[in-house]
Amino acid sequence: MEILWMLIVGGIIGWLASLITGRDVPGGIIGNIIAGFIGAWLGGLIFGDWGPVVGGFAIIPAIIGSIILVLIISFILRKVGKRSNQTHHDHA
Repeated sequence: MEILWMLIVGGIIGWLASLITGRDVPGGIIGNIIAGFIGAWLGGLIFGDWGPVVGGFAIIPAIIGSIILVLIISFILRKVGKRSNQTHHDHA
């Protein structure tokens, strides 16, 4: 049951990060859960484990870390998308 709670909280953290940034996380619900977990880890590394803890996540650092992660992913995907579009136009 604890694992289920962690998955739900991780998904909500990833979803909140995508709402705050205005950028969708690739992979839907699974992508949100992964972004929540990785973002929580990243936020814990950068900011420590302060603030309220829900489902094993320090919520504030987890949300901030997830926001950073979503912005990085979106930046990378935008660069890759532009590069693949240029490749298609160059060969046309």
